[in-house]
Amino acid sequence: MYNQNSQIPKSTSINRRSFLFGAGGLALSQLLLGCGNSNQTKLNVQLLKGSIPSQIVSQFRQSLQQQIQLKFSPVEQIQDLFKQLQGWQDKSKTTDEPFWNRFIPFRESPPAMASDLVTLGDYWIKAAIEQKLIQPLEAAEVKQLKQWSALDERWQQLVKRDNQGNLDTQGNVWAAPYRWGSTVILYHREKLQRLGWVPEDWSDLWRDGLQQRISVVNQSREVIGLVLKKLGQSYNTENLDSIPNLETELRGFNQQVRLYSSRNYLEPLIIGDTWLAVGWSSDIIPILSRYPQLVAVVPKSGTAIWADLWVRPTGVEKDTFSSEWIDFCWEPSIAKKISVLTRSNSPISPDIAPSELQEPFRSLLQNNRAVFDDSEFLLSLPPSTMKQYESLFAKIKQE
Repeated sequence: MYNQNSQIPKSTSINRRSFLFGAGGLALSQLLLGCGNSNQTKLNVQLLKGSIPSQIVSQFRQSLQQQIQLKFSPVEQIQDLFKQLQGWQDKSKTTDEPFWNRFIPFRESPPAMASDLVTLGDYWIKAAIEQKLIQPLEAAEVKQLKQWSALDERWQQLVKRDNQGNLDTQGNVWAAPYRWGSTVILYHREKLQRLGWVPEDWSDLWRDGLQQRISVVNQSREVIGLVLKKLGQSYNTENLDSIPNLETELRGFNQQVRLYSSRNYLEPLIIGDTWLAVGWSSDIIPILSRYPQLVAVVPKSGTAIWADLWVRPTGVEKDTFSSEWIDFCWEPSIAKKISVLTRSNSPISPDIAPSELQEPFRSLLQNNRAVFDDSEFLLSLPPSTMKQYESLFAKIKQE
C-alpha cells in the first residue's frame, strides 16, 4: 500500500464531503461593505470559502438601489456550516460553555444571531430539513426571482422537497443552487502514455496496466457508485443485492487501487506513485495549473454531481436583499464570472467560450449536456441501505 509518510509536495487536497462530504478554497477572508451605522439595513451571509469571489460581492453592492451593510463571512468546510446551523437552533449550548472560557482573549466565537443566508451542500439538505435547521423560500419570493425559470428542471427538482427532506415535485423550494462540480478522473499523462491509451470512462479503470496504480477517495457511495455506473446502474441504487456481478466488479476494481483516502489521494499521483486518481473536481482543479503532467476528464457515461446552495436558517425573517442576492448569482453575466473565477460549473449554464477558460480546465467546465443528463446527485439513502454500502465497501477493502 502507499506510504502516507512519504515526502510529498503540499497540495490543496481536502475532503470535499464529510457527512458524506466537506468542501473547498476563497479570496474573501471576511468582506464587510457599507458604513457601520447600527440602524442600517444589513445582509449577513456565511458562505463556503472559495465559492464566491470578493469582486462579485462588491459588484452586488454597487447594483443595489440603497445603502446597506453587507457582511460575507467565509467558512472552511460545509460540515462547519452545518454545525453552525445546528448551533443557532440550540441556543442552550451557549450556556454550557465554562464560565472562564468566555474570557479567553482573541478567541473567535460563532455569530450569536443566524445569518440571512448560508452555503450548504446538496447532500446535507435532507438532514437540515429533518432537523428543522432551515426554512423554505416563500412561494411568492420564488415567483419574484427573475432567473428561477432559467434554471434547468433538474435543478428545480433537486431543491423541491417535502417536510422530511425527500424530493417532491410539488414540495417547497428549500435552497438555491449557485455552483456545482463533479467526481472526475485525473491521470498522469506520461505514465499513461506507456500504456498507449488514455481513460475516457469508468470502464477504463479495470484495464491492464493499472493494478495498484489508482488512488481514490475513501467513500463507499463514490467507489461503489462508479462500479454501479460501469454496470449501467444508478449511484442511488437502494438494493445492492439486486445487481448481478456488483461484488465481482468491485473486487476487480479494488485490485487496481493502491490507496483509499479522502484527504491524501492526490499526493501519490503528483509524485508518480499512482498513475490515476478518482476524486472531486473542487480538489482537483486547484492543482491542474501547477502540475501540467496531470490531465482531468469527466467520464462520458456520467458521474456524481455535487452542488453548493444558498439556504435560509430557521427563524430568520425573509428580506428583500437576500432574495436579490440569490437572483444576482443567477444573472448570466454574474453566473459566468462565478464559474470562471472559482473554476466551477454554474446551474445557469452561461455561454463560456473555450478561450475564456485555461486549457487544463476546459474539459471540466465546458457544458456537456449529454454527460450532465447521464450524471446524478448523490441522494440520501435509507439507513439500512447505507449500512449495506458501508459493509460491502469495508469487506472488499480488507481483501
